[in-house]
Amino acid sequence: YLKISKIALAFAIIHSKPPGKSSKEYTEQLAKTVSERDFGWKWKVEVLEAEVLRLRQELLLNRICPRFCLENNTSAENLLDRESINPTSYSSQLEDSGCDVSSNSAFDSLGIASDFHQSEHNVNTSQEWLENVPAFNLCYNSKEQSLTAPVQFLKHLLEIRKLSERGILQTDFSELDNDSFTICNSVSQLLDGLTVFYKSPKFPVSNCLTEAVCVLIRLITDNKLSNHVLKKCFKKLEEFEKNLIQIILRNSSVNRFQELHSVSQTLVLLGRNHILRNSLISLLLSEARQFAEQLLQAHQVQSVYNITQYENVFLLCMILEQLLQNETEESNVSSSDYEGEEKIKFLKNLDQIILHLSDEFPLFSLYLWRVSVLLNSAQMQ
Repeated sequence: YLKISKIALAFAIIHSKPPGKSSKEYTEQLAKTVSERDFGWKWKVEVLEAEVLRLRQELLLNRICPRFCLENNTSAENLLDRESINPTSYSSQLEDSGCDVSSNSAFDSLGIASDFHQSEHNVNTSQEWLENVPAFNLCYNSKEQSLTAPVQFLKHLLEIRKLSERGILQTDFSELDNDSFTICNSVSQLLDGLTVFYKSPKFPVSNCLTEAVCVLIRLITDNKLSNHVLKKCFKKLEEFEKNLIQIILRNSSVNRFQELHSVSQTLVLLGRNHILRNSLISLLLSEARQFAEQLLQAHQVQSVYNITQYENVFLLCMILEQLLQNETEESNVSSSDYEGEEKIKFLKNLDQIILHLSDEFPLFSLYLWRVSVLLNSAQMQ
């Protein structure tokens, strides 16, 4: 039936082709016309889906906190604290090559960490957000604008949570369990937007992108909202971690240090959540182990190894060190207590790998040894 249909279509095209045009040219023209129509319908569907999501976001916020009622007739202007992120100047970063990573400030090449801490301390009294959820852009002209809708929704969610904790608003966050679609789609949009940016970053960085990272970190470190988000979006967050790790490993641009350190800092900030931290440590250990084994094999047979990955893998080791040294905020237990299958795989035969690589690759061997010491530090005490 399929063969007959294709032959019938071919004959129809041949018979109906206009004079002066070959069958091939006419077929390509028809295909282009059909694809343009499909693209138009796809665009309309995307616009409608975005509008549906926006309405669901408004509805969910209303269910969590109906009409945002204030208690005790207290003036909203005196009670409401709104997080504000001050614009950061990136001109000095553009003058630098991005190669100076000798300090913690250089490690945060996009200003993400400093803005995150700023957003925790700088508050601005306002009640604008209480009136209405701003209209979201449905037509995205740039990758920065595609972050606007999820950032606005999640920011409102965090602000309601903050006011609820202070006893200013009556809320019902159990509604998040009843509408997993909205929270999942919003977080997915945010992570997809950040991934697109990190794959081809532009400088100077817009405040929208810095704010998007701040909102993401606040969301996963909030002691109540993080449970809802992780329960519904853990796989998406883990996929986001994997994407960032691959972006670090595969980046081969000449002056890539500024870009890679900004991605690294985002990974370190994700490690503020102990569940994501354990997942992230497993992913980093897996990548470091696999590269060490590939490097050993290449060294033994005197074959060529990937020099770009060799240069970039040091950044993964640095992230590992920082995550393993940091203490978890919830329990003050050293993260060197990390246990997992990847830890066992990483430590297995590590001494032999270091022994064979130490002469030719002394720096990489040193990094592997330092990571192994941190992994074993709990048992050594």
